[in-house]
Amino acid sequence: MTELTMARWRKSSYSGNEGACVEVADNLPGLVRVRDSKDIAGPALAFAPARWASFVKFAKHHTSS
Repeated sequence: MTELTMARWRKSSYSGNEGACVEVADNLPGLVRVRDSKDIAGPALAFAPARWASFVKFAKHHTSS
């Protein structure tokens, strides 16, 4: 997929050193890609930016103390 060559991947600031986390590329127009940090050559999920933002909002709300 051509758009993945343009992706700038980043890990969550909540990621630990054990490597069990996801990476997100949200610099692509109209698309947010998510992949397993342990398998960067593997598949990457694709989300519409609004759907990804909704998920992040939900996750932050349900994980905050």
